[in-house]
Amino acid sequence: MFTGLIRDIGLIHQLEQRSTGVRFLIESQQLAPTLALGESIAVNGVCLTVLNVADARFTVEAVEETLRKTTLGKLRSGMRVNLEPALKMSDPLGGHFVLGHVDAVGTILSIERELLDRCVKISYPQKFDHYLVPEGSVAVDGISLTVASIEEHEFTVAIIPHTWEKTNISDRRVGDSVNIEFDVLGKYVVRMLEPGMRATSLQSGGKGMSHSLSEEDLRQLGFT
Repeated sequence: MFTGLIRDIGLIHQLEQRSTGVRFLIESQQLAPTLALGESIAVNGVCLTVLNVADARFTVEAVEETLRKTTLGKLRSGMRVNLEPALKMSDPLGGHFVLGHVDAVGTILSIERELLDRCVKISYPQKFDHYLVPEGSVAVDGISLTVASIEEHEFTVAIIPHTWEKTNISDRRVGDSVNIEFDVLGKYVVRMLEPGMRATSLQSGGKGMSHSLSEEDLRQLGFT
């Protein structure tokens, strides 16, 4: 488990294509010396296992399914990646619970400057509409961010200067793909409510519940 607070920006030093996937040799002066074999580490928000550590570099491997379902398949030598080691019980929880299990790959639609901040708009697959709420949490390439606004299959996050400088979000351009992990607590809430949502939908002829979990949905389920 992770928190979405990036600890270092690593550099892809080498890629090795294997029958099972791709091995990445990543350089991190700060984190590599602290890692142990078998430890979990999030690379651009994807939970991977440390296979080897040598000086300021460590090796991880992504299997074919992970390469297909995330942006790791697009990594090349020289690219920068967000790194976060697994959460320890003694660590402060400054972001939100992040599992390192990417739900979807989104596309950056716009990056706009607002005073010192950047507002980044990202599109995502429609089926994940019900996992987002305004002011809720979302992980983008492993970065814990707050949802500033939501439109149809799009959401916007505000990036403060510190996050812009200390993560690889500053490398992103319009049209780039990013890993998205929706808040796990929200997923559990939706899972708990789904039976009631389906029942209410059937009672109203299939028209009473929207695909997204709205305030009206909660009212019909007796929560408001």
